[in-house]
Amino acid sequence: MISPVQIGHRLAVLEKAVTQDQIAAYASAAGDFNPIHLDEQYAAKTQFGRRIAHGMLVLAFVSEMMATAFPREWPSAGRLKVRFKAPVYPGESVKVTGEAVGTADADGACEVEFRVAVVKPDGSDAVSGQAFVRFPIDQS
Repeated sequence: MISPVQIGHRLAVLEKAVTQDQIAAYASAAGDFNPIHLDEQYAAKTQFGRRIAHGMLVLAFVSEMMATAFPREWPSAGRLKVRFKAPVYPGESVKVTGEAVGTADADGACEVEFRVAVVKPDGSDAVSGQAFVRFPIDQS
């Protein structure tokens, strides 16, 4: 099996600034109006001490990075397996990273595994895990 992506290949880093306006727009689009995301007074009384971004908003940045790198394959044959590790706060800028770490035969396709992460300004991971992309095997 010849992989279209070499092990160790790093995807272009995606940098995203998270704003409260972006969080409010996501809440409206998703219908998720949990006050932890929108109400400063409510959020101040939680374990986080302030508002936090929706986890799925932050995870969408990983999908954006993958779709940019693989615009044909990702939408139809991509999948994620991740853990949420730390909150992202409005005003933080995060970096989304990806590196190819493995390949496997998968039902007539080559599946490439990427280690992915959303990295906070202090270097800790907000999200980490794997992304998998399937590529058809060239039969020529």
